[in-house]
Amino acid sequence: MSHSILFLITGLFPGGAETQLVLLAQELASRGWEPTVVSMISEGPLQSSLEASGIKVSSLGMRRGVPDPRAVLRMSGILRAEAPDILHTHMVHANLLGRVSRLFAPVPVVISTAHSVTEGARWKELAYRATDRLADLTTIVSGAAAKRYIRIGAVPSHKLKVVPNGVPLQTFQSDTETRARMRKSLGVEDRFTWLAVGRLDVPKDYPNLLAAIARLSKGSILLIAGDGPLRESIERLAADVGISDRIRFLGILKDIPALMTAADAYVMSSAWEGLPMVLLEASASALPIVATDVGGNSEIVLDGISGFLVPAKSPEALAEAMQRIEQLSTESRRSLGLAGREHVAKHYSLTSVVDQWEQIYESLLRREYQYLPHSQPVSQT
Repeated sequence: MSHSILFLITGLFPGGAETQLVLLAQELASRGWEPTVVSMISEGPLQSSLEASGIKVSSLGMRRGVPDPRAVLRMSGILRAEAPDILHTHMVHANLLGRVSRLFAPVPVVISTAHSVTEGARWKELAYRATDRLADLTTIVSGAAAKRYIRIGAVPSHKLKVVPNGVPLQTFQSDTETRARMRKSLGVEDRFTWLAVGRLDVPKDYPNLLAAIARLSKGSILLIAGDGPLRESIERLAADVGISDRIRFLGILKDIPALMTAADAYVMSSAWEGLPMVLLEASASALPIVATDVGGNSEIVLDGISGFLVPAKSPEALAEAMQRIEQLSTESRRSLGLAGREHVAKHYSLTSVVDQWEQIYESLLRREYQYLPHSQPVSQT
């Protein structure tokens, strides 16, 4: 028997949480589920990927950063019309809206998923606590984030479960022809090439990365794929420190797997994270990685085995680790990359993660979900 599931998320612009929702909805549809997706703001570029898979997408018509109490009425109306078996919400604003909407339109099962180690403003985390009774289960993407949410009292430990992000391994494969083509088109044939992918906003801490690049030899180059509110200021900063010729701002690109093949290594300078999809993708692409030791990064990057972890907000440490990667032989870098791919294949394949979701959904629908006792630590399985 197929079940209907309605996903609610803040928006459908490229990002880790948004990409994970798209992959989850598509995989569930292929398994016979009936998913629909609702975006709080205008749908965004990922809408087309969902619709191409036959998944219905709609919007609540909200404006980014503008509270609108009418959204509760709109969401309640959609829930009554769609009558899903499960409402699965993603990211803090959607999590809170989905919980409150349940008061006006009963839903058999409501699951909230948090995607970051912190939600920013303290009131949001207090709101999780205040509305916890309206959710059957809260999930979070990394063990590090789970420990913090329990410590601050945002979610009781017995109602919190770690379900990691999953990556479609078959999408990220080494390809020498694609690599040569991409490197030629980017003009980086003979240069050591670093790649960073992500929204140009505060959490990613690109000033930290630019300061690290300024400390490296001039032979390497950095590709930055993504866009965001800080793009102009980051471009100005690159010019101010005299490294504009060593950085390529690529904007939003659709073919990230091909871009991964062009890079020699991946770098992440974030100030905070949940469980970054892009680190899973870089690992699946067999790239050696340098990343800040924040959020769930250490659960993906095995320090000294698949890359190097460094403290956040330390351009000196970031530059030193990047230099270590550059000085390794091609064979040694490949060994690091292959170790990373093996790790994500074992723990983060999309197939196994969706298997976990199906087990959770079905057990909650049958009212057979086994909640953890408060004394038992949150696990990833």
